[in-house]
Amino acid sequence: MRVDLFDFELPTERIALRPARPRDAARMLVVAGDGTPFADRVVSELPEALRKGDVLVFNDTRVIPAQLEGTRGEARIGATLHKRIDLRRWQAFVRNGKRLRQGDDIAFGAGVSAIAEARHDDGSWTLAFAGDEPVEVLLERAGRMPLPPYIAGKRPTDAQDRSDYQTMFADKDGAVAAPTAALHFTPDLLARLAEAGIGHETLTLHVGAGTFLPVKADDTETHAMHAEWGRIEPATAERLNAARRAGGRVIAVGTTSLRLLESAADADGTIRAFEGDTAIFITPGYTFRAIDGLMTNFHLPRSTLFMLVSALMGLERMRAVYAHAIGEGYRFYSYGDASLLLPGD
Repeated sequence: MRVDLFDFELPTERIALRPARPRDAARMLVVAGDGTPFADRVVSELPEALRKGDVLVFNDTRVIPAQLEGTRGEARIGATLHKRIDLRRWQAFVRNGKRLRQGDDIAFGAGVSAIAEARHDDGSWTLAFAGDEPVEVLLERAGRMPLPPYIAGKRPTDAQDRSDYQTMFADKDGAVAAPTAALHFTPDLLARLAEAGIGHETLTLHVGAGTFLPVKADDTETHAMHAEWGRIEPATAERLNAARRAGGRVIAVGTTSLRLLESAADADGTIRAFEGDTAIFITPGYTFRAIDGLMTNFHLPRSTLFMLVSALMGLERMRAVYAHAIGEGYRFYSYGDASLLLPGD
């Protein structure tokens, strides 16, 4: 499909620079698949918007301070870690990467340095970190939270982002972008969901910096997704399958959860245990197998994520959803408001 079909105009004032407080006070646009009018609600009303027996699936990845600023001689080098290769090496997107040569040493300050080991076809580099301390420890010393460019370009990252940009489920280090739909959840909301008979499960997908990259291709057929590592435990998969057999719906919280569930599903919709990389790219025409709904924030024009929600609900329906959200003052992107997409309703 032509990428320009997924374009739309977004006023810059709709881009949220801070999250709602409390988190579940964010607005939530509920969209059914039967063409009924949209419902303007708030996230704290989620228990009333779902059914007993439904299961929410969260991503328990934890964002690491994966943005680094350093020097190679006189040249200033910026690096955003994207994907772990092994204990000491990470693939990274590099700013001013043309100034690097294989074998160059980059000093990131606070005693942290890395060797530019190899350049990849997409322009990224393998960085091999020096020393014996775990790379995560080094990042805590020298790194910054990797806020999306549309936020970082408008204000500096600060101490508040260290907590704002983590979900309450954050447990397993490895993401360089937050699974932002889950930022709306609080312990109180989770307790009220449980009281309403709505369960929850977790999986792990370490979100990479590729999520921020624009789609440069003119056609979706020629766009290459970056791979991300994920895991679904066997017991988790079985509980999700049992919930569906009992008539409950699997509602992915965030596109990262959805992409991993779909990667792990058989043709008949059975969710299997999973561990490894996924580069699944979901566009209109895709047949969903593992999920019955999606809670997600509002995404960038021409992005793979807007393509995904258009695959779930239909492109024209989603264009109408976004026009409504813009007109009603919803806040967009990582720190913005939410939508609840229920194609079967």
